[in-house]
Amino acid sequence: MARFLITYYAGSMPSDPDSIASARGAFMQWAEQAGPALAEVGSPVRSAITIAADGAPDAGDLQPLMGWSVIEATDRDAAVRLMRDHPFISRGGILQICEPV
Repeated sequence: MARFLITYYAGSMPSDPDSIASARGAFMQWAEQAGPALAEVGSPVRSAITIAADGAPDAGDLQPLMGWSVIEATDRDAAVRLMRDHPFISRGGILQICEPV
């Protein structure tokens, strides 16, 4: 099995308690369906700082990083199939699947 880093970008982060509970519940339901393929649940990210070569913050065209997870799958296509129904996408978010070398 290969491991893939999943990074979560943009989308809307719920702020009221009911929406937070709903988003968390949707993630937990997805996580249950993913089963052992979800190797590391990961975490939401509160903030990020981008540093350029000259030391100055430079966000450029980057979307805000919202969180990360690690999954295991036989190959990239299997990773895509696993992530296709992730609830973060339904909230307008974008997932990036990264395969470390």
